[in-house]
Amino acid sequence: MAEISALVIPFFGLILLGYISGRVRKLDAAALGWLNFFIVYIALPALFFKIIGRTPIADLTRFDFILTSLAATYTVFLIAFLFARGLRKSPVGESTVQALAAAYGNIGYLGPGLALAAFGEQAALPLALIFAFENMAHFIAAPALMAFDGQEKRPALVLAKDVGRKIVTHPFIIATAAGFAAAATGFSAPTMLQTMIDNLALAAAPCALFAMGVTLALRPLKRVPQEIYALAPLKLALLPALMYLAMSATGDYPAIWVETAVLLAALPTATNVFVIAQQYGIWQERASAAVLITTVISVLSVSAALYLFKSGALPPDLFP
Repeated sequence: MAEISALVIPFFGLILLGYISGRVRKLDAAALGWLNFFIVYIALPALFFKIIGRTPIADLTRFDFILTSLAATYTVFLIAFLFARGLRKSPVGESTVQALAAAYGNIGYLGPGLALAAFGEQAALPLALIFAFENMAHFIAAPALMAFDGQEKRPALVLAKDVGRKIVTHPFIIATAAGFAAAATGFSAPTMLQTMIDNLALAAAPCALFAMGVTLALRPLKRVPQEIYALAPLKLALLPALMYLAMSATGDYPAIWVETAVLLAALPTATNVFVIAQQYGIWQERASAAVLITTVISVLSVSAALYLFKSGALPPDLFP
């Protein structure tokens, strides 16, 4: 257990450090602007390019792995959406944000550093594949469902073009595509450029975690929404369990691929869920609460996932 603590505590410690800084030093949210720009547009893209560019191209086309991951994620998304619509009678827009809170994990800020620290460089490829394709799916699902809520006033064709533009111009997607191209062509960056990419990649995780902590501090929790009592177990327990079962049932994947997929599934709700809620003016305070509460609880879910795999209590393949 000491090994697990040594892996988990430093990462959540960076979030806590950012949170304390945000509470002690009263700065406006705009003060985070350049740090967030650095993280999203420079550091994390450098990390993903580095990861994918070094991977054999044959390993980048494991669409069975990609589809399995998406199927598990969107099964939980559907459960949460139907729960919100059917039992709580929430509008489509609110139901969409709640479903994202249950299925959209913090795979961008928290995922890379934690997965690579826990499982080494071999975790890089499944991490990048899940990140790229899940983000594309989320970019499509949110505006498409908001259109049924009346929050999207644009014609369907205009909406589709805008979604497509956001996907192809997102820095993470561009970096992933560039990494695919580098892997396919055998491109090797000159030493000076590679050194810069390496340094940026090393900065990605600590900067992202610190910024996440500050962001949480700037949105203090006023109350615990009732929906969280259902959404937190869906996100932190059901999704990783379902991911594990799906990976075991559908393919003969390397052990680290399964472990990485389950670890990513156990991560807390992504801060992007609050951004989406804010963009559409729906469920904003409760989305912020979902991010904060699941982040705190995920110390346990992430530790449990790592312990089960590292101790050998859970085999990488349940159906060998």
